[in-house]
Amino acid sequence: MNCLSCFASAFLFMALAAPSLAQTPVADRPVPNRPQAAPIVNPSAPAVQGTAWILVDDATGQVLASHNPDERVEPASITKVMTSYVVSAEIAAGKISRDDMVPISENAWRGGGGGTDGSTSFLPVNSKVKLEDLLHGMIIQSGNDASIALAEHVAGSEAAFADLMNAYAKQLGMNDTHYVNAHGLSAPEHYSTAHDIARLAHALIHDFPEDYAVYSVKEFTFNGIRQHNRNSLLWKDDAVDGIKTGHHSAAGYCLAASAKRGDQRLISVVMGSTSEKQRAEDSYALLNWGFRFFETHKIYDADQAVTSPKLWKGEADTLALGLTEPLSITVPRGRYEAIKAEMDLPLQLIAPFSKAQAVGTLRLSLDGKVLVERPLVALADAPAGGFFKRISDGFWLWWESD
Repeated sequence: MNCLSCFASAFLFMALAAPSLAQTPVADRPVPNRPQAAPIVNPSAPAVQGTAWILVDDATGQVLASHNPDERVEPASITKVMTSYVVSAEIAAGKISRDDMVPISENAWRGGGGGTDGSTSFLPVNSKVKLEDLLHGMIIQSGNDASIALAEHVAGSEAAFADLMNAYAKQLGMNDTHYVNAHGLSAPEHYSTAHDIARLAHALIHDFPEDYAVYSVKEFTFNGIRQHNRNSLLWKDDAVDGIKTGHHSAAGYCLAASAKRGDQRLISVVMGSTSEKQRAEDSYALLNWGFRFFETHKIYDADQAVTSPKLWKGEADTLALGLTEPLSITVPRGRYEAIKAEMDLPLQLIAPFSKAQAVGTLRLSLDGKVLVERPLVALADAPAGGFFKRISDGFWLWWESD
């Protein structure tokens, strides 16, 4: 009986242990096939039907792709982006107010009113309209009459306002742009470039965010007439928040667009496209391509020490060098680690140096192509050292150079 009990116990133990003994040790099990990480691929930009186009990263100003970006073209109603920029700047300077009641002259009515072939806000002649409403009518409805009325209110005449537009264009570095009117109808010597329009879009977004927000409004009703924003991308993707369309026979179909996904904002400009549909499709393809295949990284903050080389004959032994503004860089996704940084500095730095004095150059490159250059400046005053420090360092400088 005792033997039978021992046998039964042994049998039960083996039965319970069998499943675990039958399992393959974890280290010896075959690893199931898994897909490998996708290779780093940076395909060419999508094909765009337009006489000129560009895609720019807003934070860095780097051109990600372009075709004839500096070719002079007629900007059509994209002109109104500069008109709104000037109005916003004049408001900020206290010269006009959003609450101003602006008279609608016969010139504004004849030149851009309901009886014309162009886009209009249907402003009644000899009426007065609040400046804020005119801005909305110009930006959302693309009203030519609103543009002329604003120009006359700001500068007295449209010609004088065009002088203001050109002054602001020069200030923004738009060196291949010249305006002769506030609305963008075809005229001799009225031109811009895709690159300059991208610069203007960047300036508007950052200098006057409150007015830039109007560019994302999908419709506006004035005097009982409701009109839709002509930028169809506003309905296609919530990331798109501006900015402006343009069209006439000489300019073709144009669209400046901007979108923000996460912390990254891109600006696209397509000029001289073949149709409303085509300009929207090409602009959207450019934006999607840019977001998919590029990323922006902050490299240095302003006033951050980038390097601290040896300082001779100074109170301090080193000189902290950095940048006056933050530096970000846009690179193809997956290539951040391949960025190379180089610094051009004098062989010997001898005090004194003053704060913000340019001392050298920082250069960032990828695959041998320089992406950005910035001056390296002294982050603080570096006065000369005392008599004995200067004598001592002078000796060692002589010794090293011997």
